[in-house]
Amino acid sequence: MIGTVLLIVLILLIIGAAPAWPYSRNWGYGPSGVIGTLLVIVLILAVLGRV
Repeated sequence: MIGTVLLIVLILLIIGAAPAWPYSRNWGYGPSGVIGTLLVIVLILAVLGRV
């Protein structure tokens, strides 16, 4: 159950971090870097069986 919720939240964050709007094009790699870090942490926890 919690794994599904985390997966949905991560997908929404990835969609939200895409620089699709003119005001967010100057953000650089910040949002996607944070989301990538969160994704790596969640994947490690999933492999270890903690999620």
